[in-house]
Amino acid sequence: QVQLVESGGGLVQVGDSLRLSCVASGRSSDLYAMGWFRQVPGKERAFVAGITWSGGTTVYPGSVKGRLTISKDNAKNALYLQMNSLKPEDTAVYYCAAARKPTFAMAYAGSYNYWGQGTQVTVSS
Repeated sequence: QVQLVESGGGLVQVGDSLRLSCVASGRSSDLYAMGWFRQVPGKERAFVAGITWSGGTTVYPGSVKGRLTISKDNAKNALYLQMNSLKPEDTAVYYCAAARKPTFAMAYAGSYNYWGQGTQVTVSS
């Protein structure tokens, strides 16, 4: 089992930056990849970034590429999401997720076995 705890969300202004953190505990050494998703009420969770746990290969959807950066610190079992030039449409609950098995579908929520509780990000104009 792996437990994930996110932090770093909050209320920011348009154009601001924010860094989310996620700390993994438990059998995190068995992980293949980790990712960030976000969700707004009434919509499905949307993939925003993914990274392989050992090699550090990153994946982004085109909509966030260049503004959001995923990174990790294996020594701290930590995952980060640096968000720059925030827009109102970035407002969502952000979830950290972890996948045990290798997958080519890092953008697919079903590829992930563990989820954090989520952290709210609100971008005010």
